[in-house]
Amino acid sequence: MNRILILGGSGFIGNALYKELAPFFDVHATFKTDHARFEKNKHFHQFDYDLEPLDILLNNLKPKFIVTALRGNVTSLVRLHFELSKYIEKNDCKLIFLSSANVFDRFTNYPSYEYDKTLSESSYGRFKIKIENELLRKPSAKYVICRIPMIYGARSPRVHEIKALLNLNKAIDVFPNVVINATHINKLVQQLHYIINRRRRGVFHLGSNDLIHHIDLVKDICLQLGHPQPLLKQIFDSNQDRYLAVLPKDNMLPKHLQLYVEEVVKSSVVI
Repeated sequence: MNRILILGGSGFIGNALYKELAPFFDVHATFKTDHARFEKNKHFHQFDYDLEPLDILLNNLKPKFIVTALRGNVTSLVRLHFELSKYIEKNDCKLIFLSSANVFDRFTNYPSYEYDKTLSESSYGRFKIKIENELLRKPSAKYVICRIPMIYGARSPRVHEIKALLNLNKAIDVFPNVVINATHINKLVQQLHYIINRRRRGVFHLGSNDLIHHIDLVKDICLQLGHPQPLLKQIFDSNQDRYLAVLPKDNMLPKHLQLYVEEVVKSSVVI
């Protein structure tokens, strides 16, 4: 059975992916702090990328697939990904890098596709681009770059925040001039499962096939949650519409793994 290592398995995305993959693969994951629920699971390994080298863990597990779902110190994360880049070059394995729509946040006039040139004005976007460029120098069989837009879902941090603000009758920040696409966590981990299982390669945009203004998406989610008139704080960062959307075109997934904004909205309620 192919072994998969998820770096950042205690986080929101990493833990959801672990639960999706564990029944089908030999999945291992890392956690950083002392969580009793992870310590009891022999497939979870404590690892602090700020303080520890990665080679011991890699040499012990010898994974076929490495998924990076880490957040934190940018300098340490860049160093870790360059270390991973050297490892996959010398070993029979593939790196799946979870990137972001922010690699295109300098381009505001249109949505972006898989093989468009990246350019970012944010430090977060530039950090992701630096790692992407390192991987793009490798043979395509060695990596998958998954660019992900805003993630929703009933148990997602974004929806938890919306629910908390609604309950407190506080304003929710919205961007009326920002056009986005989005995804929800259940669909995202299914897409990643497919990519791993079918040994796909290259660059994927794992978001909805359609677009929506950020304010309209938040309004629709609030309505789905039973709040038709939420208190909103409109933030205008430009005078015209600007796009922060990663649309799939060249590397399309099967129809049952594609999604639309309507599904993202419906996912905000647990059924």
